[in-house]
Amino acid sequence: MEFTAKGLEGEYVVYRDRPLVRDNNRYVYGSNDEKHILYLIALTVKKVGKEEVPDAIIGQILSTDPTKPNSERMVKQFQANGLADALDIGAVWLDKLNK
Repeated sequence: MEFTAKGLEGEYVVYRDRPLVRDNNRYVYGSNDEKHILYLIALTVKKVGKEEVPDAIIGQILSTDPTKPNSERMVKQFQANGLADALDIGAVWLDKLNK
């Protein structure tokens, strides 16, 4: 699926109609075209078979309003066990806040 936001083009994993981008242990879910995005940090990983998967995760709902200083952009913060739980919790908050 092709996705374009703020001049960036590429193919991204899409979950619940929003792009999900990963950089090492950090994930960004959503688009800067919306009022809020989800920022996830995987604090720990665990082994599942031969793979390492994110375990303890901190999630932050951030405003994309460029007029706000960075210190005022965090709207919500939560903790989750596993990437799936973090994305589910974050998706609910994004749905509410981006209406």
